[in-house]
Amino acid sequence: MSAIARRQAGFTLIEIMVVVVIIGILAALVVPKVMGRPDQAKVTVARGDLKAIGSALEMYRLDNRSYPDTQQGLEALVQRPPTGADNWNPEGYLARMPVDPWGNPYLYLAPGSKGGYDLWSHGADGREGGQGLDADLDSRDL
Repeated sequence: MSAIARRQAGFTLIEIMVVVVIIGILAALVVPKVMGRPDQAKVTVARGDLKAIGSALEMYRLDNRSYPDTQQGLEALVQRPPTGADNWNPEGYLARMPVDPWGNPYLYLAPGSKGGYDLWSHGADGREGGQGLDADLDSRDL
């Protein structure tokens, strides 16, 4: 191999350093924008969970002609309740019962105040009401 061919066979230290600096600059610009929104990401996850639970409740209703009552709760989507679920799907309607991103259970009431059921989370503060990230998330608002 000639000297010219050997010099062109790999990257030089300067080329590698330029690439590392460019990656560092991009990371410094992008990471804070992505990592600075964990609270908004939790709200998005909670909304997705509420939609998934709502879909499972609709499937339960189609099979059993009614939603699980408040006493059966959302657990009826994971395990067959002792009564009132004659056509319960043997595979269940959810693999597991999710908790909201703040570690609290989703709240369920059936019959609901404005329909077949009420499904909600109290948000980041875990208390009723609130504004911004602490606001309640209701499945009817999705």
